[in-house]
Amino acid sequence: MRVTEFDYALPEELIAQHPAAQRRASRLLRVEGATGVLQDLTFADLPRDIDFRDVVVLNDTRVIKARLAAKKSTGGKLEVFVERLLGTHEAFVLMRASHPVATGATISIGETAIATVLGREADLYHIRLSEPVEAVLEQHGSVPLPPYITHAPGPEDVERYQTVYAERPGAVAAPTAGLHFDMPMLNALAGRGVKIARITLHIGPGTFQPVRVENIADHKMHSERYNVPQSTVDAIVAARKAGGRVLAVGTTALRALESASRSGELKAGGGETDLYVTPGFQFRTVDRLLTNFHLPKSTLLMLVCAFGGVDTIRKAYAHAIAKKYRFFSYGDAMLIEKTP
Repeated sequence: MRVTEFDYALPEELIAQHPAAQRRASRLLRVEGATGVLQDLTFADLPRDIDFRDVVVLNDTRVIKARLAAKKSTGGKLEVFVERLLGTHEAFVLMRASHPVATGATISIGETAIATVLGREADLYHIRLSEPVEAVLEQHGSVPLPPYITHAPGPEDVERYQTVYAERPGAVAAPTAGLHFDMPMLNALAGRGVKIARITLHIGPGTFQPVRVENIADHKMHSERYNVPQSTVDAIVAARKAGGRVLAVGTTALRALESASRSGELKAGGGETDLYVTPGFQFRTVDRLLTNFHLPKSTLLMLVCAFGGVDTIRKAYAHAIAKKYRFFSYGDAMLIEKTP
């Protein structure tokens, strides 16, 4: 398929610049993959569409304050974007500077932290910090808002560009489908017997990169770290036996579960995944997908089309634009029933 088949025109005013007043106040478009039927709901309606036998799978990654202002030893300014934590004091980073930074060079962050460049792999620099990376990020970093959000990050973004169940630091972008949940809704679902399970997938900056090749088969997917615990596998097996369904909250939860199902059977464990889901993909674990609206020509839009059907998703996006749904990270959500 060609990348142009996943393009669409979006009025700029539909790109959400701020979150809804309350997390559950977003709108929800329900999409039947098999029939193409669309239903306009609110996110607060979601619990009525989840059976007590179902399992809801959340991505518990935590967004780090990945963007840092730094200085070279010569006094020149540069921006450091932490792409991946490698341990207490080390990380892979992107650097925006007027000239490449040499191996062995040092840069300063704040008053006391010093980063030494250990080497380079493609666009990523391997650095070692004199202080723990997470402490430096917390003190000096800023929220890495997506490029289509035009305001500088503020206190609102520190809270709202993070799910209420975020636990494991490592993502540079939020699993945005989960931003709509508040704890009362999750507690209410659990109180009805719905199993709430978790995976971890640390989202990298590649999530915002458009596909730049004409034939989508030529695109190389970025790699991300994930883990599926045994407790989640057990919950899904139990739900299946009880006649329940698996609802993945976000494309990242889906990619983690389907990565762990590549052998044909869902297995606990993890590692690196570069799973690239395009139309024709055989889904083995996920039955339903909760997701936001995605960028044109993106791998996430291709994944959604694979799950709900290309024609059905095109129809759904056209409907959402006509009804003035809010798009992207701070926007509204879709609940997609898988195409048989």
